[in-house]
Amino acid sequence: MTLALVDRADERLTADERLAALCDPGSVQRIRSAVRSPWLADKAEDGDGVVAGSGRVHGRPVAVFAEDGAFRGGSLGVQHAESIVAAARHADRAGVPFVGFIESAGARLQEGVDALAGYGRIFAAHVQLSGRVPQISVVCGAAAGGGSYAPALTDFVVMTERASMFLTGPSVVREVMGEDVDFAGLGGPRVHGRQSGVAHFVVGNEVDGALLARDLLTYLPSRAGGTPERTVPIPPPSDRPDRTVPAEGRKVYDVRQVIRDISDGGELLEVHAGWARNVVCGFTRIEGHSVGVVANQPRHIGGVLDAEASQKAARFVQTCDRFGVPIVVLVDTPGFLPGTRQEQGGVIRHGAKLVHAFAAATVPTVTVVLRKAFGGALIAMNSRALGADAVFAWPQATLGVMGAPQAVGITHRREIAAADDPEAARMALAKGYEDEQLGAKVAASLGHVDEVIPPSTTRERIAGVLDGFDGAVRETAIARNGPL
Repeated sequence: MTLALVDRADERLTADERLAALCDPGSVQRIRSAVRSPWLADKAEDGDGVVAGSGRVHGRPVAVFAEDGAFRGGSLGVQHAESIVAAARHADRAGVPFVGFIESAGARLQEGVDALAGYGRIFAAHVQLSGRVPQISVVCGAAAGGGSYAPALTDFVVMTERASMFLTGPSVVREVMGEDVDFAGLGGPRVHGRQSGVAHFVVGNEVDGALLARDLLTYLPSRAGGTPERTVPIPPPSDRPDRTVPAEGRKVYDVRQVIRDISDGGELLEVHAGWARNVVCGFTRIEGHSVGVVANQPRHIGGVLDAEASQKAARFVQTCDRFGVPIVVLVDTPGFLPGTRQEQGGVIRHGAKLVHAFAAATVPTVTVVLRKAFGGALIAMNSRALGADAVFAWPQATLGVMGAPQAVGITHRREIAAADDPEAARMALAKGYEDEQLGAKVAASLGHVDEVIPPSTTRERIAGVLDGFDGAVRETAIARNGPL
């Protein structure tokens, strides 16, 4: 990326500049650059509002396109659509990632149904590529109507601070629904980064979006059946990943520090950082292995699983599985969030999707119980019974149907009620129940945990499991997806 683009990072870039920010210097090769819309012959320009072609990112080939919001709002006509489809076809034939920069006012009115059909062809192209090559969309400005559906069909959506995505614009919403809302309030990065979960990443500007896409591609193979590049291991910031974890189960901490303390160089590329924050998903490396991490986050509502967290984790697990990225699961959860709002919000349905995602995964999966794992969440967070390749637990971890105080409140309710000091009796019984039923060593003796390990060996033990699968991930992916 040139210094000039860095200097202009907070401005709207041209379509060519967007691709230059993404691709290695001098590597972009245009296709269909002379096409013009017959409907706009008087004011047409070459390319019909989009630049499509190929390039390289860190030396690896990619297929790319960038819409030009300065040309009729980036509106999509027939030739515009065909250029994007041609780039997608190249991604499919060559088996390379597909990256697009989106800024479109939607279907071009002058071209009517033909323009809508163009969106149909783009949607079909994204679906054809799904699970075959990584697809990344960087939304740089307004993405309206079909312009919002297309990125939502890709694997990762990056939004800049000036971007917005919506099916119907503020004027239509105002006329039909009587709601007075602006672009940001209707579909800005706060809406889609924190509330809807449409955006996987939110960045400050277009250059940041291009750099994030470059970084993201390093964790992924070029296509399904490939394997992410293994890098030279870098020591983590600390050899004590438990250094920030309180012994008391009700005290909070940031699980992202645990992730960093087992990761190469302490790096973590978090996905959906603003949405469903009670679970953390992201990419990192452990002894050079690219891995996806799913972790309960005690810092937010105690790390419980709810409907949105289940959706977020399930989608991430499925994405990792499609592209052969092993999954590491860090568990510290009291269970699923109870209540009428959760039941009405489909927590059963979404929790089942998380269970299905882990049970169906063919990539190596390693689970580490940090402090606690109770109830259905113990199973849903990739238990041994669900198919985890290895399950480890730290010595202080507790596992069971529910926490000890709640359990004895049911099993010994009469004894507790008859005691002179019911609360003291409850806590004494809870201590005995925890020692006999919930300890990590108890779970290990029953085969639900493979090993109780010192926290300082967590990185080593995870890497040992992943080393044992080298080569097997690729063969499994090819068997499932077929070669491109």
